[in-house]
This record gives sequence, structure tokens and C-alpha cells, in this order.
Amino acid sequence: MIKKLILINTIFCSLTLFSCGQDHVESENWLTKFKSASESTVVLNNESNLVPLKNLDQRKIAFVDLGFSHFMVFDSLLNKYDKTDFFNGNIYCANQEFNKLLDDLKYHNTVIVTLSDVSVFNTDVLDLLAKLQIKKNLIIALFGDAKSLTKLDNMNAPIIWSPLHTNESASFSAQLVFGGTETKAVLPQSYTEKYQAGAGTKIEKIRLKYTVPEEVGINIEDLKEIDAIATEAISKKATPGCVVLVAKDGKVIFNRAYGTHTYDSGAQKEQVSDIFDLASITKTSATTLEAMRLYENNKLNLDTAISTYLAQTKDTDKSTIKVRELLLHQAGLIPFIPFYANLKPQDFSRDSSETYNIKVADSFFMQKSYYKDVMWQQMLKSPIKTRGKYVYSDLSMYFMKEILETITQKPLENYVSENFYKPLGMYTTGFNPRYRFLKSQIVPTEQDAYFRKTLLWGYVHDQGAAMVGGVAGHAGLFSNASDLAILYQMLLNKGTYGGKTYFKPSTVSLFTAKQSDISRRGLGFDGWDAESKTGYPSKLASSKTFGHTGYTGTAVWVDPKENLVYIFLSNRVNPEVNNKLSSLDIRPRIQDAIYKAIQKSK
Repeated sequence: MIKKLILINTIFCSLTLFSCGQDHVESENWLTKFKSASESTVVLNNESNLVPLKNLDQRKIAFVDLGFSHFMVFDSLLNKYDKTDFFNGNIYCANQEFNKLLDDLKYHNTVIVTLSDVSVFNTDVLDLLAKLQIKKNLIIALFGDAKSLTKLDNMNAPIIWSPLHTNESASFSAQLVFGGTETKAVLPQSYTEKYQAGAGTKIEKIRLKYTVPEEVGINIEDLKEIDAIATEAISKKATPGCVVLVAKDGKVIFNRAYGTHTYDSGAQKEQVSDIFDLASITKTSATTLEAMRLYENNKLNLDTAISTYLAQTKDTDKSTIKVRELLLHQAGLIPFIPFYANLKPQDFSRDSSETYNIKVADSFFMQKSYYKDVMWQQMLKSPIKTRGKYVYSDLSMYFMKEILETITQKPLENYVSENFYKPLGMYTTGFNPRYRFLKSQIVPTEQDAYFRKTLLWGYVHDQGAAMVGGVAGHAGLFSNASDLAILYQMLLNKGTYGGKTYFKPSTVSLFTAKQSDISRRGLGFDGWDAESKTGYPSKLASSKTFGHTGYTGTAVWVDPKENLVYIFLSNRVNPEVNNKLSSLDIRPRIQDAIYKAIQKSK
């Protein structure tokens, strides 16, 4: 599986020219071919409005290729929007195993099939398609001579037809499946009584589009400063590797991977699909999202004392702290507690058991009651020293998680997955990725020599989050860049994405705007700092900018003024913690380079 993913990424970069080293002329040529595909691709039989796909949380998607030479580009684009399992239909056909293919698709309710004018349209293939359209939600992507439509005259499933056999047409059609692109093209002539001249369904864009910078007026040459800064970060050992993504005007125009997973000789090369430990980006990408939803549904009051939700705080000095104070980091809580420093031998085990069932890392298990009996009690008894002042504290999000779970009676990880990640198609995003992905798809963080005594690979870097099983309000979330782009584009859209509304615009505005009289903070979100002498998060960012950074070397920033999403993912703590990423200003300098390119385009 991992070999397939690497091969797809390589082909994707070398053939489709998606910001993988091309120059301005190449990008312009790519865009010309892509526009040709957009002007000629027709959607037929879409009376059910299956295209573009919606309700992704209810879908299990498969892609079956039956003879399209650019199927790998098509597959790569599908997986930008949701997890799509690939099946090489040609192998099944060659072995006359059509029923086996149907059996292998038993867990999938949505099937996308690619065909071309060189595909075999024999009775068996047509019978397979007929069965699939009865049993599944079937979408057919047909490429080449439209005369092939005559062979699909009995099909009722949606057909996406493109006359072109190109990487660009593969990219366009795959994105059209999910509404990343749009079309209003119709058939230029009649082919059958069913497929008449003028037939075609208009498809509107409802999700991110993947294209080149030239589509939004930016010369890709003006973004090459990003390459230089990323290369500097790696050469100066600020991080072994990183991924940078830029989305402008609802279009991903830049997505590159640099370096390797570690500094080791022969280390795996970074891929744009790699999954990273987001660290404190968890605060905005999980905990704050749930708080926003509960606030909007009148289940969470920002100005209610937390003792209303948490009974154990009633007899403590935290009883009158308001929810708003937690989200603004003005509750007076100390920044953190080094929980791991107080561990006794009986608190953990190298083997799992009924008593030791909280997995912290490979061969490291905490006592199951340790959080409730020790960590939570330490937090309840921790001093309040700076209430009313801005002091950034991880404890605030420990308390927020407890509040949210008390209200919903559901674990944080389950709530955000069901309400946000799955519906949005963010299939890599979640806690404890080792339970869902190969290690090779996850970027390792620190070689932990003082606590867990192992390389942290797919287990959260933050010690406190690890000690509660990898799920905390302040840390523990993992994701890749494409998934984060989806989430923050939804917020940039004021709460809508993929044809679905997640928040009212007023809710997004409230939480992401500056809400403190004494700091730059929004509710849960970090923001532009008017007091910063060097420019935070960037010298050129607007005052409307919101987002967050992460200790592991991550950042996501949204600038509504420029309709911009900027994502930087790295593992700067590998093999050990260092501060070069910050001292070299890598993240803000890359962000500056993006703004300079935008300004030059105007």
C-alpha cells in the first residue's frame, strides 16, 4: 500500500505539474490544458444529483479502473477529498473474475469507475456496470471519443465524459466528482436518442480546487522563495522535513514536501500526504470546534462559571472561572504541569493489562485510573496566580475538554470525528493514528530519552496528552496538510463547505475575531499581534488573520482579507527539541513570501 502511495505522489508531481518544481511556462501550459478539460467535460444522467458527492460521512468509496491510462492521477485527486480505495478492474476482467470484484466491493456503497474509448466494452463489462448501478451509488468517468457513449446507452448512473486523454482531464474529472471543479458544458452533438446534443448538467464548485498559482494570477516563479527558505530550514537542522500548502480563493495553488522524515541516512522522503503531530493546533482543530458547535446550539454559555459544568470545581478556587476566560487564556491557570516528572514505578508498566491499559507509547502503559486519581486532582489543586491577565496555559484546554464531554456525554475524539472530520472528508485527521495508519505514513517526532525512552512515532509528543491515552484538549491531534486545508477553508467560508453548513457565520466571526482587551487572542484561536515588532504571525498578515501554531513545528493561518489559507507542517523536535525553526523565523518568512507573491500579482 505504501509503495502505491509513494508512486502516486511521484507520478502526480511529475505529470500534473501541481507545484512540484515547474516554471511559469509549464504552469501556463498546464492551466491551458486544464481549462480545455473544464470547457469540454460533460456530466450526464445526473438526475439524482449524485455528482458532486455529498454526505461523505455516510460513504465508503471505491475507485475501479477499467482502462484509463491516467488512472493514477485520477486516484490521487480523489484521495484529496476523501479516502478512496483503489481496485484494478483490468486484472479482474483479464481473469474473468467479475463476481469476485463485486464481492470485494461489498463494503463500499459508492463506486467510481474509469473507462476510455480503448476500454473493453464486452458483455461481461457492461453486465458488471449494470449490476454496480443497481447495488451501489455508481459514477462512471469516461474519457475519449464520445462514440463510446453509445455503448452506455442503457446506463442510468451519472457519467462524466471528457473527450481528452490527458493528466489534466483526469485531474479535472476527479475533482468534479467531489465538486472541486465546476462545469456547464453540454454535448456538442447527438450520439444516441438518450445522449442528445445540448445534454449536460451544470455542476457547481463546493470544495477546494487543486490547480496552479497562475489560475489566481500568481506567477509560480514568485513562490520559489518558499523552496529556498524550506531548504535553509533543513540544511541548518531546524527540521528534517516539512510540508507547505497554500490555498488562495478556494484553490490549492501550492503544496510541496521537503526533506525527509528524519536526519538518518536513507530516511524516507517527505510526502505531501504525510501525517504530522499537530501539537497545539489541536486546540483550534478539535476542542474549539466542539465549543463553537455547543455554543451555537445553546448548550455552552461563554459567561457561565465552569463549576456549573464541572461539579468537582465547586469547592476550589476555580469555581467562578468563566468559560470565556479559559478560551482567552485569562483564567489565571499556570501554563502547564510536568505530570511525567512525578511518576512512580507502580504508575506504569511496559506490558498492558486490565490495570495498565492506557497506551502512552510502544511498550509503555499507564495505570487506567491515573488521570482521574492523580492528574485531574493536580489540576484542580493547582494555584490561580494571574487571573485576568493573559498567560497561555495548556490547562485551560484540559478543563475545556472536561466541560465539553460533560455536556455531550461523548469523548472529544468521537464528537469531532462524527461532526466534522468524517463529513468534511478529513480521513487522516484524528487522534492516535497508529491505530489507523502505517507507521510509514506518519512523521516521527522526538527520540524521547527522558520519559518514554523511545522514538515517538505516531504517539503524541506532548507528555501530558500521552499520559491520558493520546487524547487531550490541548494536544494529540494528527493530520496531513490537505485535511487541514479543508477544515480551515470551511472556517474561511464562514462555516460552510461541500454543500453543508457547519456553523453560522456569526459563530465563526465571534470565535476567530480578537476578543480580548489585553491580548491578541480570539476564543480559542490565536491571531494577529499589533504589538509584535517582528510581525506575528507575519509582517504582511492582515489584522483579521486567525489560526494557531504547534510546539512540534506546525502552523495554520487564515487571512480573510486575502482569502488565504497557509499551512506549515514539520517535526522540528526530531531527533530532539531545538528552537531553530523559531530563531530562523522559518514559518513567518514563508508566509511573508506568499504575501509578496500575492502583492506582485495585483
